[in-house]
Amino acid sequence: MSDHHLEHSHDPAAIRKRLNEEPAPSYLRDAILGGIDGCVTTVAVIASVAGAGLPGMIAFVLGIASLIADAFSMGVSNYQAVKSDDDARERLRDQEARHIEIDPGGEREEIRQIFSQKGFEGETLENIVQTISANKRLWINTMIQEEFGHPLSGPSPWKAALATFSVFIGVGLIPLLPFLAPFLAGAEMFYISGAVAILSLFGIGWVKGVILGMDRFRAGFETLAMGGGAAALAFLLGFVFEPMLGNLQVG
Repeated sequence: MSDHHLEHSHDPAAIRKRLNEEPAPSYLRDAILGGIDGCVTTVAVIASVAGAGLPGMIAFVLGIASLIADAFSMGVSNYQAVKSDDDARERLRDQEARHIEIDPGGEREEIRQIFSQKGFEGETLENIVQTISANKRLWINTMIQEEFGHPLSGPSPWKAALATFSVFIGVGLIPLLPFLAPFLAGAEMFYISGAVAILSLFGIGWVKGVILGMDRFRAGFETLAMGGGAAALAFLLGFVFEPMLGNLQVG
């Protein structure tokens, strides 16, 4: 099969170059997380306001306030989550270095059993153990990957947080835009906002499908179903608690 049918070349020089390069971290997960949560957060506010029968401007003000606060919270949370992975990886690196220093024989046995489970045996297995344990950095990296299942590197906490925050704000603003249109009034704002939110959620799934090579329509409808469920729940809660707002005076 020729290389133009494959995702990358299998020429020996190309393989060597690719394996020697540091893997580029992906921030797709962070962007998708921010986009879905941003849209759902805004839709939930709008739906609850609509369910309670309140004016559109209240939906806009509450939506903006909720969007900014939640975007910051999501960004900080994602930063902490990604940094926790980095901290865990460094802790394991220090731990394995200490174990190699104190009990190198036990650590060699761990390498031996790891590769024995992969089907290596005899002289081949012993050569693998000797080769890996002769290089301390390789030894530690092998233990991090094989014993603990951790990747050797990960995304930047700051870039992950920024991806989540920026996409959260960008997508979350879209359903609020109809409330700024001077030619819309009353229920029209909510209807247009709902339609825009549906397109936004479907669009997020569609983009995810394009990037990951998934079925675009399936990815779009899956994302729409999750966001729509949250919106429906918010609308229901707003409708249920609407009598509690009976004494609210809106100017």
